[in-house]
Amino acid sequence: MMDGLPGLKEIQRAAELVYRTMPATPQYSWPLINERAGAEVWVKHENHAPVGAFKLRGGLVYMDWLRRARPEVTTVVSATRGNHGQSIALAAAKSGIRAVIVVPQGNSEEKNRAMQTLGAELVVHGEDFQAALEHAVRLEKENGWHWVPSYHRLLATGVATYALEFLSTCPELDTVYVPIGMGSGISGMIAVRDALGLKTKIVGVTSTLAPASALSFAAGKVVEHAVSTRIADGVSCRRPDETAVAVFRAGLERIIEVNDDEVEEAMRIYFADTHNVAEGAGAIGLAGLLRDRGAGGRRVGTVLTGGNVDSAVFAGVLAGRAVK
Repeated sequence: MMDGLPGLKEIQRAAELVYRTMPATPQYSWPLINERAGAEVWVKHENHAPVGAFKLRGGLVYMDWLRRARPEVTTVVSATRGNHGQSIALAAAKSGIRAVIVVPQGNSEEKNRAMQTLGAELVVHGEDFQAALEHAVRLEKENGWHWVPSYHRLLATGVATYALEFLSTCPELDTVYVPIGMGSGISGMIAVRDALGLKTKIVGVTSTLAPASALSFAAGKVVEHAVSTRIADGVSCRRPDETAVAVFRAGLERIIEVNDDEVEEAMRIYFADTHNVAEGAGAIGLAGLLRDRGAGGRRVGTVLTGGNVDSAVFAGVLAGRAVK
C-alpha cells in the first residue's frame, strides 16, 4: 500500500463507522449516458449522501478519531467552499464539538445556510478558498482551536468507503474518472483500487480554470496557480496539498482538464438523462469522461460527487445561460 493511504481493513472499519450515520449510496448504469459515451458507464451517486456530497464520510471518521484521541478539544476550525464544511459541521455536532467554518466571499448562499443549519458558526473571509484557509489557520493559532485540514489521511480513509462500495459491486471498470479538489476523494479511489488489486486506471479531472493540481502532477511538486472557474467551485484549489500531490503522482494514469462550458453541459446531461442534480464539481468527472470518449475502454465509471448547487445557478445552467 502506498505511503499515506489506508489499507483494506482500515477502510472496512471506517465503513462500519460511516454506516451508523448513512447507508451505502447507489451506483447505476444509465442507458442515455451510455449512448452519449459510446461505452458502458457506471455512475456512483454520492449526491445521495445526507449532506448531498461524499465529504461526510471523511468528516465522520475524522471526528470520531478526534473525540477519542483528543477529548480535550471543544472547538474545531476549517475552511471550505461548502461540502467539506457541511461534513465537518454535521460530524462535529454528532461528537458534541463546536465547529467554526471559514468560507470565501461570494460563497454559495445555499451551502452557507446548510452549514449554519447543521450547527456551524460561519466566518466569511477572503476572495478565494486559499485566503479563507489561511484565515482559518490564523484563527486556530489565535484561539487554540483544533485545525481540520482539507486533506488528511483520516479524511481520505473515510471517503475511501464510497470507492469500496463502487469498485467492489460494479463490474471491473477499465477506467474511472474522478474529480480532483483538495484530493481526498481521488486518494480514496486510488487506495481502494490498489487494496483490491484491480487493474482499473484512474484519471483525475479538474478545471482548465483551476489548473494547480494538473500543473503539480506534471511538475512532480506543488505548483500554485490562480483559480477563476465560474461553476466548478468544488475543485477551485489554488495550492494543492503536498501529500496529495505525491499520491496523485504515484496512483493516477493522467489528469484531464475541462472548461466551464463542458462542466455546465455535463450538469445538463445528468439532469436530462438521469434527473439527478449535480453541482459543477460533481459533474466534472462526467465532463472528463465525455471529453475522453473512446479512450477509457468499453466499461468506465465516474463519481457524481455532490449535488449542492444554488437553485438560481442551476436554473441558469439548465436554461443555457452563462453563470456569473
